[in-house]
Amino acid sequence: MKVRIKFSKQGPVKFIGHLDVMRYFQKAMRRAGIDIKYSEGFSPHQIMSFAAPLGLGLTSNGEYMDIEVNSMSDCESMVKQLNAVMVEGIEVLECHKLEDKAKNAMSIVAAADYTLTFREGKAPEDLEAFFAGLKEFYQQDQILAVKKTKKGEREMDLKPAIYELTTEGDRIFMKVSAGSQDNLKPELIMETYDRWRGESCPEFAFLIQREEVYGNTGDEEHRNLMPLGFIGEEVE
Repeated sequence: MKVRIKFSKQGPVKFIGHLDVMRYFQKAMRRAGIDIKYSEGFSPHQIMSFAAPLGLGLTSNGEYMDIEVNSMSDCESMVKQLNAVMVEGIEVLECHKLEDKAKNAMSIVAAADYTLTFREGKAPEDLEAFFAGLKEFYQQDQILAVKKTKKGEREMDLKPAIYELTTEGDRIFMKVSAGSQDNLKPELIMETYDRWRGESCPEFAFLIQREEVYGNTGDEEHRNLMPLGFIGEEVE
């Protein structure tokens, strides 16, 4: 039986890397008494995968992991079992039973929401002008940037990968492409904006939080983005 779990990552645990989070959840499954399925062979391991690794130093309200279980009572009970053994800063938010044919979360990630706020003392003096410039920056037909990849550096147009970019109060909200193909980090967008306006924000100026991760149930031309928890969910 396939299960998709949504969890948050807040506070000091934002400095715990992806591999350590994975190891932590492996231990948490045992402590919580989850009847998780193991692979076969000489070195069996829990069948578990994560949708999209979170960058070090980022918080999140929308992380996803897939597991397979031999048995379970219901999703509400699993959430309670896991939260009973969670460390401070990690909370299981949702649990979804998936259809047997459902693809794993990692393979269907298409987009993610982020909110950015300035750290104390890091905001520009004229925040209104900063946000007005960001709006003008986003309205360009092209947003050219140099992106570092495993093969080196390449110039790319960020505009098609930014689905939404708005401000409200003292926050910046963005919905951007994510996944294995075009994974766009909020930091690159803000660095590109700095170059465009000819000024630089202080180092580590932003607190960045991932709010949600989406899969695409449509195609490249006609995207239909849905939160991962609802893609492949078993209909009872």
